[in-house]
Amino acid sequence: MTRKLTLRSLVATPIFAAGSYLGVMLLLLFAIGSAVTDVLSQHAEVSNLQTMLAQFEGRKPVTSRGQIDDVTGPAGSPFLEGATVTIAGAALLQRVTAAVTKLGGNVLSSQVDLQGTQAKNGFLSIVASCDIDQPGLQQLLYDLEAGQPFLFLEQLTVQVPASLGSSGAGKLRVLLSVSGQWQGARS
Repeated sequence: MTRKLTLRSLVATPIFAAGSYLGVMLLLLFAIGSAVTDVLSQHAEVSNLQTMLAQFEGRKPVTSRGQIDDVTGPAGSPFLEGATVTIAGAALLQRVTAAVTKLGGNVLSSQVDLQGTQAKNGFLSIVASCDIDQPGLQQLLYDLEAGQPFLFLEQLTVQVPASLGSSGAGKLRVLLSVSGQWQGARS
């Protein structure tokens, strides 16, 4: 009887060991494959998020195929143009007024501040009150801050009229304070 147990243990042990080894190897291969798949999907997600971030920051517009064009930035001078500070202030006012009217808004009043707190650094400011609808306001803010010359929105106050209601139709009363840098008279 000891001989049968020894023979059985010799036959059963290698088969059991080989089966166990094969099972463990398959389990490890599955774990490695799963980890590699996770890493590849995370890499693709990071790449997509970087593309989206670049688009949100306005650095690179999306093409029709969903790819990003390699654009350096908007054309034009980053500074307000004008031979005098008065002309540069008028150019700033004209830029803001044109942006508001292009989007269907109306400029109700405006004031150019040539002697503001940052005038020593070459910054000119305007304060403008306007009426514009909500989608137009979003586009206005983008146009002002993404275009040339570089303009900075210092203050934004929005009043929603009571008649706006749940439909969202109607114009918002907006008070903007926008500044831009003037380099001074060129020689």
